Amino acid sequence: MKKIYHLKTCTSCKRFLDKLLLPSDVVLQNVKSQPITATELDQLKALSGSYESLFSRKSKLYTEMGLKQLELTEDDYRHYILEHYTFLKRPVCVINQQIFIGPSEENLLAVRQLISSNG
Repeated sequence: MKKIYHLKTCTSCKRFLDKLLLPSDVVLQNVKSQPITATELDQLKALSGSYESLFSRKSKLYTEMGLKQLELTEDDYRHYILEHYTFLKRPVCVINQQIFIGPSEENLLAVRQLISSNG
């Protein structure tokens, strides 16, 4: 599977995707127009090891809802990611059962290499 969860209006996601030459077999899922499902999120958690690793603390809602003051559990992270797309750290790239979370240069290089080597 080659899939990238992103937000079309996110400038970090745009920059990240613009630097990749995506072949036609890579599926792009805009999490605002096509929200992540519980099954998809659970699959991402299985690859990443935790819901917390998929959770974005940069979301405006994180501050507005007072979540910064709370000690969130894995169930809480899962709940909030499913509740609102902005809580998913982006982009999330899944390439052949390997997961890369966030727009770091390291992730970009790894995803680019996997996409090009696996056609």
